[in-house]
Amino acid sequence: MLKAIGRVVLCKTVENSTSDSIQTGPVLQAVDVSLCYPGSREYVFNNVNLEIREQEVVALLGESGCGKTSLLNIVGGLFSPTSGSVAFYGKKIHSTPAKIAIVFQDACLLPWLTVAANVAFALRLKSLRVPADERKQRVQVALREVGLEDAADKYPAQLSGGMAQRTALARTLARQAELILLDEPFSSLDAITRKSMQELLLGIIHTHKSSALIVTHDIDEALIIADRLLLMTKEAGGANIADWDLGKILGNTREGEFGEAKRHRRSTAFMDLREEISSRLAQGARGAALTNSCGL
Repeated sequence: MLKAIGRVVLCKTVENSTSDSIQTGPVLQAVDVSLCYPGSREYVFNNVNLEIREQEVVALLGESGCGKTSLLNIVGGLFSPTSGSVAFYGKKIHSTPAKIAIVFQDACLLPWLTVAANVAFALRLKSLRVPADERKQRVQVALREVGLEDAADKYPAQLSGGMAQRTALARTLARQAELILLDEPFSSLDAITRKSMQELLLGIIHTHKSSALIVTHDIDEALIIADRLLLMTKEAGGANIADWDLGKILGNTREGEFGEAKRHRRSTAFMDLREEISSRLAQGARGAALTNSCGL
């Protein structure tokens, strides 16, 4: 099942509009992206190719230190690769485009601003320049969609972990992001809140026809919420990426009820795939440990 590939192509094609025009190419395309930290000759990853198409939810899974977060930061325009390029709707990016939103493990809320002001903050930036009346309306709609209308005047210190991440998702809604990048956004939440946030995320993506790339260390989360799963493992000279089309293997539940995931959790295909991925992760971790112990 697992096969090393140099190019990951996400094949679902769905017509959707962005900025008043129909787009037919991939939402995001990374071509031969490599990363080598300053002062080091060792590649974190080398010649990674990645495409994300419209309305796709892609999960990026891998052991610690394989470069998942670094890859997400590069495709999000937070910093530049050593070589290669990243394009958003065919246009090369050098900083985060207005229509890309990033959600981190920490909600990254400004403590001196209310929930509503935190959601509105990015809308005041020069890159967006949203007029005051529209800004107010966007914030109200976003808070209502994530269930935080009654918390608009609260401050971050008054929020639970789940409420803080709902605020972070509200920011993406207010920005009307077409691509959401998430770096282990639910890892610090309890199981019940985490499930609720997964449902909320999928609802947002389906309702607003967004695309998403989520970095996670949780195999079950990746298998349940993603259309496609990418497994990143560290190897000599860089990192290897393999992929599974989960829609073909498990059936497409992303457009249906989230409760369908319960059925998949009990299916043989789900359990077999989970075991395979878990085994590959364990092999990668053992290989990395052996390499480090040998000084290679």
